[in-house]
Amino acid sequence: MIETDAPAITFDDFELDPDVARAVAEAGYVTPTPVQQASIPLLRSGSDLIAQAQTGTGKTAAFGIPAAELVDPEARGIQVLALTPTRELAVQVSEELTRLGKYRGIKLVSVYGGVSMKAQIDKIPHSSIVVGTPGRVLDLARRGMLDLSTVSFLVLDEADRMLDMGFLPDVERIIRATPRGRQTALFSATVTPLVRRLGVRYMRNPESVMITPEERTVSTVRQLYYEVAERDKVHALLEVIEREQPHSALIFCHTQMATDRVSRRMTQMGMPARAIHARLSQPERERTLAEFREGKVKFLVATNLAARGLDILHVSHVFNYDVPEDAETYVHRIGRTARMGREGTAVTFVAEWDDEAFQAVKKVAGEQLEAGRLDMYTTAR
Repeated sequence: MIETDAPAITFDDFELDPDVARAVAEAGYVTPTPVQQASIPLLRSGSDLIAQAQTGTGKTAAFGIPAAELVDPEARGIQVLALTPTRELAVQVSEELTRLGKYRGIKLVSVYGGVSMKAQIDKIPHSSIVVGTPGRVLDLARRGMLDLSTVSFLVLDEADRMLDMGFLPDVERIIRATPRGRQTALFSATVTPLVRRLGVRYMRNPESVMITPEERTVSTVRQLYYEVAERDKVHALLEVIEREQPHSALIFCHTQMATDRVSRRMTQMGMPARAIHARLSQPERERTLAEFREGKVKFLVATNLAARGLDILHVSHVFNYDVPEDAETYVHRIGRTARMGREGTAVTFVAEWDDEAFQAVKKVAGEQLEAGRLDMYTTAR
């Protein structure tokens, strides 16, 4: 097992391919995160890898940088296949790999359900990398539209979530369609029995990387909480936004109805926001996320749909409009900020009936959690 407590290094220490190094620098990566520091050398050496790390630790670049170096843009056929549990994550991984491989001329196609299959099929012959969900990848392979016999690097991203969603049979069929001599990288928040089963059956003496529990919450995240009456939450949110002046912010609510209500109220008060939740169509979600990533929308109000699996860089603030249901959700949410060595701020609003859930947050946040004060909007506690 490879531990992640080695001395800090920079991306220059990896001596990356010049074109990949240029893309890494342009993406604004400051220093490798622990999972990147441990995983990148192993994957570049050709080892199979099982990496256990929470969302928000830089896993996409951990396999994306080696993948960008591995691909031969002149060769025909699919060389890299990355499987993800959701369409949203497939889009995010695709964007990251496109960014990392652009100066090497690497072509990529993202394949998932809910959109036109024809557009995806048309791109496959010209692509070296496929990123997709198991169902669509398997469907294309069965139709003879996606040949997996040339895959040399297979990535299983968010493996525990993928298997929890019932994709094990599809994942195994896809793995068996790839060459036995391929390199395999598996990234997972937890190493469950099903994840271990994949490792035993389909990987060759894999190395292991584990992010220790102490690293579950990012030290560069400034964590605040405000006690506020439920009826005053919107006003409190707007006041804290005025104080903090975020560059871009994710605002998390429990329900779809709440995301719509909060985003509508913010827009009415001169702070244009968009809501994102499962009721929106896939094209609507993709358009909203694209506008947020490009800076056209400053505030994104979301359910937990966006708390895990969406790697959105440059988020300066996370607001827990509703206290997370448990400590794990809190970790996933605040992991949306302070990416790639940057600093970030997480703000939680605690209302009258939030004591039990907030105790779990306090336990995981520890001394990093600071109490803020809003004179106008307080609750008797």
